[in-house]
Amino acid sequence: MITRTLTRRVALATAAVTSALVLAACGGNSDDNGEGGTGHTGHGAFAASATPSAPAGAHNAQDVAFAQGMIPHHQQALQMAELAADRASSARVKDLAARIEKAQDPEIRTLTGWLKAWGEQPPMAGMDHSGHTGMSGMMSEADMAALKKATGRDFDNRFLSLMTEHHQGAVEMAATEKRKGRSGDAKAMADEIITAQDAEIKEMKQLLGAK
Repeated sequence: MITRTLTRRVALATAAVTSALVLAACGGNSDDNGEGGTGHTGHGAFAASATPSAPAGAHNAQDVAFAQGMIPHHQQALQMAELAADRASSARVKDLAARIEKAQDPEIRTLTGWLKAWGEQPPMAGMDHSGHTGMSGMMSEADMAALKKATGRDFDNRFLSLMTEHHQGAVEMAATEKRKGRSGDAKAMADEIITAQDAEIKEMKQLLGAK
């Protein structure tokens, strides 16, 4: 009788453990299908990595000025580049404009993320840039109005001339950031801006000389 009782208890204990393992496995499967918390780990990690890192205190006033100035500067470049799609006559000008859009739009998002992380106010999207005409390379309202009215070869020449000046202003701003900034990320972006836009300035001057 004692032997039978012990055997029965062992069997019941084994069944309980097996049941617990089965339930745990079911819970794990629901997470893999996105119903539980761990099922979203990959998505969360991706979202975190996509958020610009900007530790509070790892920046100075120059970094803030660089971000707050470069955002509207880039926004105006995007406005100019968008005009090329249906106004430019040169395929090379259209290609250049598309590359400018592809490069500068993500930089605007990154700069905005840094400012928010630093507790600073980003410039409003779609804002009037007339208040920034004193910034290096920024186009005046008259320049932008003339560019919008131009088409064909006239547009190509105006676009290349104005964008060359615009890029030169961005390079100056980036050079100041490299000298005076503190944020490693912001200074790295400034270096990339100088490299990329210097190359585009040379390309645009070549295109102007070929016309």
